[in-house]
Amino acid sequence: MAQISMISNTNEEPLEKQLWKAADKLRKNIDAAEYKHVVLGLIFLRYISDAFSTLHAKLVAGEGEFANADPDDRDYYLAENIFYVPEAARWPHLQAQAKQSTIGVVVDQAMDALEQENPSLKGVLPKVYARQNLDPTILGELIDLMSNIAMHAAQTRSRDVLGHVFEYFLGEFALAEGKQGGQFYTPRSIVELLVAMLEPYHGRVFDPCCGSGGMFVQSEQFVVEHQGRIDQISIFGQESNQTTWRLAKMNLAIRGIDSSQVRWNTEGSFLKDAHPDLKADYVIANPPFNVSDWSGESLRKDGRWMYGTPPVGNANFAWLQHFLYHLAPNGRAGVVLAKGALTSKTGGEGEIRRRMIAEGNVIDCIVNLPAKLFLNTQIPASLWFLNRARANGHPRKHEILFIDARDLGHLINRRTRELSADDIQTIASTYHAWRTGDASYEDIKGFCASVSLDRVQELDYVLTPGRYVGLADDDETFDFTERFSTLKAEFEAQLAEEAALNQAILENLARVQV
Repeated sequence: MAQISMISNTNEEPLEKQLWKAADKLRKNIDAAEYKHVVLGLIFLRYISDAFSTLHAKLVAGEGEFANADPDDRDYYLAENIFYVPEAARWPHLQAQAKQSTIGVVVDQAMDALEQENPSLKGVLPKVYARQNLDPTILGELIDLMSNIAMHAAQTRSRDVLGHVFEYFLGEFALAEGKQGGQFYTPRSIVELLVAMLEPYHGRVFDPCCGSGGMFVQSEQFVVEHQGRIDQISIFGQESNQTTWRLAKMNLAIRGIDSSQVRWNTEGSFLKDAHPDLKADYVIANPPFNVSDWSGESLRKDGRWMYGTPPVGNANFAWLQHFLYHLAPNGRAGVVLAKGALTSKTGGEGEIRRRMIAEGNVIDCIVNLPAKLFLNTQIPASLWFLNRARANGHPRKHEILFIDARDLGHLINRRTRELSADDIQTIASTYHAWRTGDASYEDIKGFCASVSLDRVQELDYVLTPGRYVGLADDDETFDFTERFSTLKAEFEAQLAEEAALNQAILENLARVQV
């Protein structure tokens, strides 16, 4: 998505960055994990109030299709997919009370009033504004700050502006929280890459571990950017963390995306599948890496394990088979997984991987990602692209595409890397050319290789891209220091992954002993 800059002075920073700096400065001693609900709740409130006020004004004017309309008739708002906002929750009312010591109570009451008027928001909105650790003066200043959003933009673009600010703030809060923040947020460049490769123009999009809903937002944005129709896409999701689910519901609502099929339950996707009969056209997901406590023991005979029963101590191959179970016959999936799943043989994982390749032929492409892309883990990661329809006319149905993208991306701070738009285009266009049988595709040493299933079998079904793409022909320009730093980072990441796996084994042993 192109960055939205709406400041009249072109020498100034974009609006969302200015707002973030101002809001973060007001945070003072409030933890980022708590503060995000305060700020994101206000952005959400501002958005739905704006949307309501725009339609309300048209109904009051009573012109054209709204002749003789009743501005208080809820059906008009429902028909336009706009929340009905009662007087107590309208932004001008909050703005007028911003300097009062009781502003926290006023905002909490506004959230309550919104939920009472709109059943789909029940249990979603934060009611944290009257707490003692939130200074009413700071809250009032935040309301004044949020009052400036989109004031210099056309009203019809309010959703774009506020949606962009909301999404930007989600990312910044995830960075501020570090490891914990990564649990609700998948970095934007990874989401963009997944969506660019899958191209979900229409159909059912499913994410059974949806976090704050970034996969859905980007899928809808992709359709818009390619002149498609939003109403040709429908989303289905599930999230086990209620706080994160609330963020997803707000994130989607602020974009005008129907979130009625985004469900929450504490049991999670394995124990209580919220969409048991769904067959999706696309699955886009970033499940938690190497989860040991996933109730695997109680699911040994589950019908989803078509390629083998996953080990009790690691959910990686349970996730892969859960995704495949929910794919329609022509469905495709893009999945983020810990890199260890490419080679692991623990607990029968190697046999499951073999059957996925040799019997199911469902693996289309593997992308090796650069280090430091994720906020919550240093474990190296890869992307798996699964395709249920490879046997039906796929021009390369007897091959797998391997892409080694470890050298792509750039650092945005000392600890975090992201992929650029050019990086995403390079990877996605390579995959599309390969998948469609385009003559422009060619293997590039050190970057990509189309490999026969026979060759994968020869290497014992190991899926590490580096085994197949080889080394680039760049000996003359080889930078030893850079290469050493890269290898060192990968080695440290591998140690971190092994430590996580060892911890999982110890936890399992402890449970058995108990």
